[in-house]
Amino acid sequence: MPPKKKSASPKRKKSGTGSAAKKGKKKGKTTPTKVENTGHPDDIFPLVLTSATQERFGCRADEDVTEKSPHKLLKKDDIIQDLKTRAAVSDFSPVKQIVLDYPDDELLLVFDTDFVYGQCFYLVLTPEAKERISNILPPQEPDTSEAFDEEAICKTPESKPWISLGSEHEIDEQSVKETREKLCFKFSKVRRKFGLPVSFSDRNTADAKDGHIECASNHDSRFSIKQMQRDCGIQAVSRLQSSSAQTQWKLPRNVFTQYTPIEYSYEEKEKILQCEDLKNFCNSVTPRFLQALQQERITNVFFDDWDALGKAAEDSDWSRKVSEGLMLYQAFTDQNYTKDKKISSVNWHPTFYGVIAVALTDLNPEKKEEQLNKSATLVFKASLILFYSFSDPSVPQVVLWDISAHVALLQGTQPIKKVPGSTDLFDLEDNKEIKTPVVRFCAVSALESSHKAPITDVQWLPPTFEVTKTGLPVENKSNISTQVVTCSPDCAISFWDVRGPKVSLSASDRKQNVDQKTPYSVPDTFKHLDRTWKPLFRVSLPKIETSGEYASLKFSMEHYTCTTNNAAQTTEAANENDDSSAVVPDNSSHIGTSAKTLTPLDDVNTKLFIGTEVGEIIYTDWKMMKDDPGRLQSAKSLHCFSIHKRQVNTVQRSPFFKDIILTIGCWNFAIWREGAMDGPIILSPSSDRVCTVGCWSPNRPAVFFIGKEDGSIDVWNLLEKIIEPVQVNAHITNSKITCIKPWTASPKQHFLAVTDDLGTLRVFEIPKLLYIPSKNESLNVKKYLMEVEEHRMQDLLKTEELWKKTKQEAEELTKRKDDDKPLKSVQNEDPRMLEETILRSIGLWPTTADTQEA
Repeated sequence: MPPKKKSASPKRKKSGTGSAAKKGKKKGKTTPTKVENTGHPDDIFPLVLTSATQERFGCRADEDVTEKSPHKLLKKDDIIQDLKTRAAVSDFSPVKQIVLDYPDDELLLVFDTDFVYGQCFYLVLTPEAKERISNILPPQEPDTSEAFDEEAICKTPESKPWISLGSEHEIDEQSVKETREKLCFKFSKVRRKFGLPVSFSDRNTADAKDGHIECASNHDSRFSIKQMQRDCGIQAVSRLQSSSAQTQWKLPRNVFTQYTPIEYSYEEKEKILQCEDLKNFCNSVTPRFLQALQQERITNVFFDDWDALGKAAEDSDWSRKVSEGLMLYQAFTDQNYTKDKKISSVNWHPTFYGVIAVALTDLNPEKKEEQLNKSATLVFKASLILFYSFSDPSVPQVVLWDISAHVALLQGTQPIKKVPGSTDLFDLEDNKEIKTPVVRFCAVSALESSHKAPITDVQWLPPTFEVTKTGLPVENKSNISTQVVTCSPDCAISFWDVRGPKVSLSASDRKQNVDQKTPYSVPDTFKHLDRTWKPLFRVSLPKIETSGEYASLKFSMEHYTCTTNNAAQTTEAANENDDSSAVVPDNSSHIGTSAKTLTPLDDVNTKLFIGTEVGEIIYTDWKMMKDDPGRLQSAKSLHCFSIHKRQVNTVQRSPFFKDIILTIGCWNFAIWREGAMDGPIILSPSSDRVCTVGCWSPNRPAVFFIGKEDGSIDVWNLLEKIIEPVQVNAHITNSKITCIKPWTASPKQHFLAVTDDLGTLRVFEIPKLLYIPSKNESLNVKKYLMEVEEHRMQDLLKTEELWKKTKQEAEELTKRKDDDKPLKSVQNEDPRMLEETILRSIGLWPTTADTQEA
């Protein structure tokens, strides 16, 4: 503890002998002891009061005594008691004799805010000075409008001589001193043993005698030391508790709040602007503010030099550094096709490296519909599918349905040639320059059998099975995906089959079909479906408790994995018989076989997770059921949960766990486990930005991505945080993100395709941190989800038990009230009166005039 420093007290001159002083005291007249003048009057003495002294005498600076009220009367007896108690450590020890000789009972203490006499307090030594200073008003603030005296501001304070007040004794008591002589030990070794090799080996202490000596603790009666003080560390840790709350969504109501800001009047504003304190403050801080702005302009004060230098030796190798965020790899856009369009879907080609397909839709369909109502000659611009390639990012490949004729162009091995004037390609803009080839669609469904609203989700059935017209899963022996599932807000989910009816064609007809060309050089792969394509069967979504149907936007089905070897054998046979030199594909591969020859699959999961446009999650079965007359109809939905506040934009199963589903609404996301259909096992808190799309990571079981309306992408990790994302990639785009799709190009190269509603496609390279899984990550995620579900089930059981108990108590209370009421017997009541009472209660009793006529 450092010694306490006190101001130098002046030496008092001897005023007489002790007896003379005593005689003067008896007479009531005392001559004040004089002190040396060190820049202050003789009748005052500057003091330094510690916080403890200020607290004891009630003279705390800026609280008990202030600039406006600086005077404080101290009782003489209190000061003498402090001197007796604290002795030399007392702050009043420099003026001890003066206090003892003071004639009055109270001494005046003055709070010196401006340090006029060098300290924050000074004590008045004579009654005359006490009366004079008490009648003087507090000193006024100096006029700061004049120029500051630079010499007074920059004056270096003079050091004062050290005065011992007894604190060095406390330091000496706390120091450790040696109380005995030091012991001296001498170790020696034979010289011939210097430098000899040493060999260590394991030794069993049980085999050798005296192999070890145990030094057991024992109690010595000669020494009995009682521990009076013990040093130990204590750390306070807040209790961690996981809890959640959910508010049932109600119908929206229009409410408003109005407030009026409190503003200064014109006179108050002028008064503040003319205030001298404000002007002095601005004059004093302006140079420092300008200097800070200049320093910030010259150098970045927030730059972290430590991170720039590197924290390890391997950081010197810049090639090893790994970015934690998404890095832009390439950006694709084409104003010829993406103007006034937004990207509604994106997908990577499963076999070609760096080939991405994006679907374009109208940016403002409401505006186009309004133009159509006003004018009957509106020209529509086709909404196309663009194929971008890493080999040529500036030119998109525009292809619809069949891209077999443009494989070389997609792979980047064939350059784009100039299209001649006599070409028969389907050109939307009659342009004869170097451009991207445009291919017309091969087939379109029949208008009367299609969806009545825009299709919002399309998925192929896995090649391991197919369905019949009743929704029954059967074995797919060809191991080729030939059936498509679509959903739409028209409250229906449709199953389509791209194979045509089984017909027999002669050799001449087959040759004629090969030589025949369709308009615009469209391949005749799906010619048998054009304008006649109808769904295999349609699944409606009736509501559970009320009438009406659910409007579906997104759905997810379980991908069935075949357990037999038929699929593998069929695939090998198909590869052997494949003739890649054929220009036109053989339509026989699209001729379906009869379902009677196929084997039903009982282990296929026919349940669907469906997200609606009002934020509901539906769990239903696509298999058709028979009613009482024997007609096939869709079964009612099994479960319905109102989890998301607005439309659901993502319903996706985990690529690692087939029973884990991720759903994303506008403000939150939820994770479900199929089989535990009493609610989501994880529900995120509401986000401050609208969530537009999301997807699982194909490499890490605990990681998934969520796109936002403001153009940012959040990265979530279930093993690290569940209330906030572990990484936020802000300003990915300047508009709303519409689709995100990951893709693994190689074990060391992973991409994330991101699209927005301005028609721009961006490809980001995923860092190692987000695609290399941690140790046992899959097992840890599974364990974590099971623990979360277990806790949730326990809470659910407790809630159900509480509800049951509350309901039972309410029923008993109602029963007791009914038992207390007197029972009215109706056995002796007149039947005509009973009839009148019943008819009056339902409003069928005639009026008074009709009764009199009757």
